[in-house]
Amino acid sequence: MANELFEDFRRCVEGPDDRIDLARAALEIARDDYPNLKIEAYLSCLDQLAASARRHFENDQEVHRKMAALNYVLFQEQGFHGNQENYYDPKNSFLNEVIDRKTGIPITLSVIYMEVAQRIGLPLLGVGFPGHFLVKYSSHDEEIVIDPFNSGEIKSHENLGQLLDRLYEEKVILRPEHLATVTKKDIIRRMLNNLKMIYLRESNFAKALPVLERLVILDPGAVEEIRDRGAVYLKLECFNYALADFETYLRLAPDAPDAGAIKDEVISLTRRVRQIH
Repeated sequence: MANELFEDFRRCVEGPDDRIDLARAALEIARDDYPNLKIEAYLSCLDQLAASARRHFENDQEVHRKMAALNYVLFQEQGFHGNQENYYDPKNSFLNEVIDRKTGIPITLSVIYMEVAQRIGLPLLGVGFPGHFLVKYSSHDEEIVIDPFNSGEIKSHENLGQLLDRLYEEKVILRPEHLATVTKKDIIRRMLNNLKMIYLRESNFAKALPVLERLVILDPGAVEEIRDRGAVYLKLECFNYALADFETYLRLAPDAPDAGAIKDEVISLTRRVRQIH
Protein backbone atom coordinates (compact mmCIF):
# COMPACT_ATOMS: atom_id res chain seq x y z
CA MET A 1 0.00 0.00 0.00
CA ALA A 2 2.81 2.42 0.90
CA ASN A 3 4.49 2.02 -2.50
CA GLU A 4 1.16 2.71 -4.19
CA LEU A 5 0.74 5.91 -2.16
CA PHE A 6 4.23 7.07 -3.10
CA GLU A 7 3.59 6.37 -6.78
CA ASP A 8 0.36 8.37 -6.66
CA PHE A 9 2.30 11.24 -5.10
CA ARG A 10 5.05 10.92 -7.70
CA ARG A 11 2.51 11.23 -10.50
CA CYS A 12 1.08 14.35 -8.84
CA VAL A 13 4.37 16.22 -8.62
CA GLU A 14 6.22 15.14 -11.75
CA GLY A 15 6.32 17.29 -14.84
CA PRO A 16 6.20 21.08 -15.29
CA ASP A 17 5.12 23.12 -12.29
CA ASP A 18 2.15 24.68 -14.09
CA ARG A 19 0.71 21.21 -14.68
CA ILE A 20 0.75 20.24 -11.00
CA ASP A 21 -2.64 20.09 -9.28
CA LEU A 22 -1.62 21.73 -6.00
CA ALA A 23 -4.69 20.69 -4.00
CA ARG A 24 -4.43 17.07 -5.13
CA ALA A 25 -0.70 16.94 -4.31
CA ALA A 26 -1.35 18.46 -0.87
CA LEU A 27 -4.08 15.89 -0.21
CA GLU A 28 -1.72 13.09 -1.24
CA ILE A 29 0.54 14.09 1.67
CA ALA A 30 -2.29 13.29 4.06
CA ARG A 31 -2.61 9.72 2.79
CA ASP A 32 0.25 8.59 5.04
CA ASP A 33 -2.20 9.06 7.93
CA TYR A 34 -5.40 8.54 5.92
CA PRO A 35 -4.57 5.89 3.27
CA ASN A 36 -8.23 5.56 2.20
CA LEU A 37 -8.73 9.31 1.87
CA LYS A 38 -11.37 10.21 -0.74
CA ILE A 39 -9.38 12.87 -2.57
CA GLU A 40 -12.09 13.60 -5.14
CA ALA A 41 -14.56 14.38 -2.35
CA TYR A 42 -12.23 17.06 -0.94
CA LEU A 43 -11.55 18.52 -4.38
CA SER A 44 -15.33 18.72 -4.75
CA CYS A 45 -15.46 20.70 -1.46
CA LEU A 46 -13.13 23.28 -3.02
CA ASP A 47 -15.39 23.41 -6.09
CA GLN A 48 -18.39 24.05 -3.84
CA LEU A 49 -16.59 26.85 -2.00
CA ALA A 50 -15.79 28.45 -5.35
CA ALA A 51 -19.42 28.15 -6.44
CA SER A 52 -20.52 29.89 -3.23
CA ALA A 53 -18.04 32.71 -3.77
CA ARG A 54 -19.14 33.09 -7.39
CA ARG A 55 -22.70 33.74 -6.29
CA HIS A 56 -21.51 36.79 -4.36
CA PHE A 57 -19.92 38.56 -7.33
CA GLU A 58 -21.84 36.95 -10.19
CA ASN A 59 -20.57 38.54 -13.43
CA ASP A 60 -18.48 41.25 -11.80
CA GLN A 61 -14.87 40.44 -12.75
CA GLU A 62 -13.25 43.19 -10.69
CA VAL A 63 -10.40 41.76 -8.60
CA HIS A 64 -11.33 43.39 -5.30
CA ARG A 65 -14.93 42.24 -5.66
CA LYS A 66 -13.80 38.64 -6.18
CA MET A 67 -11.44 38.90 -3.22
CA ALA A 68 -14.20 40.25 -0.99
CA ALA A 69 -16.50 37.39 -2.04
CA LEU A 70 -13.76 34.84 -1.39
CA ASN A 71 -13.02 36.28 2.05
CA TYR A 72 -16.70 36.38 2.97
CA VAL A 73 -17.30 32.73 2.04
CA LEU A 74 -14.12 31.30 3.57
CA PHE A 75 -13.83 33.35 6.74
CA GLN A 76 -17.32 34.67 7.54
CA GLU A 77 -19.63 32.02 6.15
CA GLN A 78 -17.43 28.91 6.59
CA GLY A 79 -15.35 30.12 9.54
CA PHE A 80 -11.87 29.15 8.36
CA HIS A 81 -9.27 30.50 10.79
CA GLY A 82 -5.69 30.11 11.90
CA ASN A 83 -5.00 27.52 14.58
CA GLN A 84 -3.38 29.71 17.21
CA GLU A 85 -3.96 27.29 20.09
CA ASN A 86 -2.29 24.17 18.68
CA TYR A 87 -0.06 25.46 15.90
CA TYR A 88 2.21 22.38 15.75
CA ASP A 89 -0.55 19.78 15.54
CA PRO A 90 0.30 17.63 12.47
CA LYS A 91 -3.37 17.81 11.46
CA ASN A 92 -2.77 21.45 10.52
CA SER A 93 -0.62 20.16 7.66
CA PHE A 94 -3.22 17.73 6.31
CA LEU A 95 -5.51 19.49 3.85
CA ASN A 96 -8.45 17.17 4.52
CA GLU A 97 -8.29 18.00 8.24
CA VAL A 98 -8.02 21.72 7.52
CA ILE A 99 -11.11 21.52 5.30
CA ASP A 100 -13.02 19.44 7.87
CA ARG A 101 -12.00 21.40 10.98
CA LYS A 102 -11.83 24.84 9.27
CA THR A 103 -8.49 25.56 10.93
CA GLY A 104 -4.86 25.28 9.93
CA ILE A 105 -1.49 26.96 9.64
CA PRO A 106 -0.57 29.72 7.15
CA ILE A 107 0.54 27.41 4.35
CA THR A 108 -2.45 25.04 4.36
CA LEU A 109 -4.95 27.89 4.64
CA SER A 110 -3.07 29.58 1.80
CA VAL A 111 -3.36 26.46 -0.37
CA ILE A 112 -7.13 26.44 0.17
CA TYR A 113 -7.31 30.18 -0.51
CA MET A 114 -5.28 29.87 -3.72
CA GLU A 115 -7.18 26.85 -4.99
CA VAL A 116 -10.62 28.39 -4.44
CA ALA A 117 -9.36 31.67 -5.94
CA GLN A 118 -8.13 29.82 -9.02
CA ARG A 119 -11.58 28.31 -9.48
CA ILE A 120 -13.20 31.77 -9.57
CA GLY A 121 -10.67 33.21 -11.99
CA LEU A 122 -8.52 35.03 -9.43
CA PRO A 123 -4.87 34.10 -10.10
CA LEU A 124 -2.78 34.08 -6.93
CA LEU A 125 0.73 32.92 -6.14
CA GLY A 126 2.28 31.68 -2.94
CA VAL A 127 4.78 33.89 -1.13
CA GLY A 128 7.50 32.18 0.88
CA PHE A 129 7.58 34.86 3.56
CA PRO A 130 9.90 33.81 6.41
CA GLY A 131 7.99 31.86 9.02
CA HIS A 132 4.54 32.89 7.77
CA PHE A 133 3.29 31.83 4.35
CA LEU A 134 1.28 34.43 2.38
CA VAL A 135 -0.32 34.77 -1.04
CA LYS A 136 -0.10 37.54 -3.59
CA TYR A 137 -2.06 38.97 -6.48
CA SER A 138 0.08 40.78 -9.04
CA SER A 139 -0.87 42.75 -12.13
CA HIS A 140 0.89 45.43 -14.17
CA ASP A 141 -0.49 48.18 -11.93
CA GLU A 142 -0.94 46.69 -8.46
CA GLU A 143 0.31 44.08 -6.00
CA ILE A 144 -1.86 42.79 -3.15
CA VAL A 145 -0.37 40.63 -0.38
CA ILE A 146 -2.95 38.57 1.51
CA ASP A 147 -2.74 36.66 4.81
CA PRO A 148 -5.17 33.69 4.79
CA PHE A 149 -4.11 32.78 8.34
CA ASN A 150 -5.62 36.06 9.51
CA SER A 151 -8.96 36.03 7.68
CA GLY A 152 -7.61 37.23 4.33
CA GLU A 153 -6.16 40.43 5.77
CA ILE A 154 -4.40 42.59 3.18
CA LYS A 155 -0.85 43.33 4.31
CA SER A 156 0.74 46.73 3.75
CA HIS A 157 4.52 47.07 3.66
CA GLU A 158 4.32 48.50 7.17
CA ASN A 159 2.34 45.44 8.36
CA LEU A 160 4.85 43.10 6.71
CA GLY A 161 7.77 44.88 8.37
CA GLN A 162 6.08 44.53 11.76
CA LEU A 163 5.44 40.84 11.08
CA LEU A 164 9.12 40.34 10.26
CA ASP A 165 10.15 42.11 13.45
CA ARG A 166 7.89 39.81 15.51
CA LEU A 167 9.12 36.67 13.80
CA TYR A 168 12.79 37.54 14.25
CA GLU A 169 12.30 39.33 17.60
CA GLU A 170 14.38 42.23 16.31
CA LYS A 171 14.22 45.00 13.73
CA VAL A 172 14.51 43.52 10.24
CA ILE A 173 14.46 45.43 6.96
CA LEU A 174 11.76 44.20 4.57
CA ARG A 175 13.45 43.19 1.32
CA PRO A 176 11.99 42.22 -2.10
CA GLU A 177 13.16 38.61 -1.62
CA HIS A 178 10.86 38.32 1.41
CA LEU A 179 7.91 38.68 -0.98
CA ALA A 180 9.27 36.45 -3.75
CA THR A 181 6.72 34.04 -5.16
CA VAL A 182 7.31 30.31 -4.98
CA THR A 183 6.47 27.32 -7.16
CA LYS A 184 3.91 24.66 -6.39
CA LYS A 185 6.74 22.22 -5.68
CA ASP A 186 8.17 24.74 -3.22
CA ILE A 187 4.80 24.82 -1.44
CA ILE A 188 4.61 21.03 -1.23
CA ARG A 189 8.21 20.94 0.01
CA ARG A 190 7.43 23.50 2.72
CA MET A 191 4.38 21.50 3.85
CA LEU A 192 6.46 18.33 4.06
CA ASN A 193 9.27 20.11 5.90
CA ASN A 194 6.76 21.31 8.49
CA LEU A 195 5.73 17.71 9.14
CA LYS A 196 9.35 16.53 9.13
CA MET A 197 10.24 19.13 11.77
CA ILE A 198 7.28 18.15 13.98
CA TYR A 199 7.94 14.40 13.80
CA LEU A 200 11.70 14.65 14.31
CA ARG A 201 11.21 16.96 17.28
CA GLU A 202 8.91 14.31 18.77
CA SER A 203 11.39 11.52 17.83
CA ASN A 204 8.50 9.93 15.92
CA PHE A 205 10.73 8.28 13.32
CA ALA A 206 8.04 5.98 11.93
CA LYS A 207 5.99 9.06 10.97
CA ALA A 208 9.02 10.99 9.73
CA LEU A 209 10.11 8.28 7.30
CA PRO A 210 7.28 8.56 4.72
CA VAL A 211 7.57 12.35 4.86
CA LEU A 212 11.26 12.09 3.97
CA GLU A 213 10.41 9.58 1.26
CA ARG A 214 8.07 12.15 -0.31
CA LEU A 215 10.71 14.88 -0.03
CA VAL A 216 13.13 12.70 -1.98
CA ILE A 217 10.46 11.90 -4.57
CA LEU A 218 9.83 15.62 -4.94
CA ASP A 219 13.54 16.30 -5.48
CA PRO A 220 15.69 13.19 -6.04
CA GLY A 221 18.81 15.35 -5.83
CA ALA A 222 18.00 16.73 -2.37
CA VAL A 223 21.09 15.37 -0.67
CA GLU A 224 20.18 16.58 2.83
CA GLU A 225 16.86 14.77 2.64
CA ILE A 226 18.63 11.58 1.52
CA ARG A 227 21.03 11.92 4.46
CA ASP A 228 18.18 12.60 6.90
CA ARG A 229 16.22 9.64 5.56
CA GLY A 230 19.31 7.51 6.18
CA ALA A 231 19.48 8.82 9.75
CA VAL A 232 15.83 7.90 10.30
CA TYR A 233 16.39 4.43 8.83
CA LEU A 234 19.26 4.05 11.29
CA LYS A 235 17.00 5.01 14.21
CA LEU A 236 14.49 2.42 12.99
CA GLU A 237 17.29 -0.17 12.73
CA CYS A 238 16.81 -0.57 8.99
CA PHE A 239 20.56 -0.83 8.52
CA ASN A 240 20.72 -1.78 4.84
CA TYR A 241 18.55 1.18 3.85
CA ALA A 242 20.50 3.54 6.09
CA LEU A 243 23.78 2.39 4.56
CA ALA A 244 22.43 2.87 1.02
CA ASP A 245 21.28 6.41 1.78
CA PHE A 246 24.54 7.40 3.46
CA GLU A 247 26.54 6.02 0.52
CA THR A 248 24.34 7.95 -1.90
CA TYR A 249 24.82 11.10 0.16
CA LEU A 250 28.61 10.77 0.05
CA ARG A 251 28.54 10.11 -3.69
CA LEU A 252 26.40 13.21 -4.36
CA ALA A 253 28.01 15.49 -1.75
CA PRO A 254 31.57 14.25 -1.17
CA ASP A 255 32.71 17.63 0.15
CA ALA A 256 29.82 18.20 2.55
CA PRO A 257 30.83 19.54 5.98
CA ASP A 258 29.58 16.36 7.66
CA ALA A 259 31.09 13.98 5.09
CA GLY A 260 33.65 12.71 7.64
CA ALA A 261 30.98 11.81 10.19
CA ILE A 262 28.87 10.10 7.53
CA LYS A 263 31.89 8.09 6.34
CA ASP A 264 32.34 6.85 9.90
CA GLU A 265 28.67 5.79 9.91
CA VAL A 266 29.16 3.97 6.61
CA ILE A 267 32.13 2.04 8.01
CA SER A 268 30.18 1.11 11.13
CA LEU A 269 27.06 0.13 9.17
CA THR A 270 29.04 -1.92 6.67
CA ARG A 271 30.45 -4.01 9.54
CA ARG A 272 27.03 -4.36 11.13
CA VAL A 273 25.34 -5.42 7.89
CA ARG A 274 28.07 -8.03 7.25
CA GLN A 275 27.58 -9.43 10.73
CA ILE A 276 23.84 -9.71 10.17
CA HIS A 277 24.36 -11.62 6.95
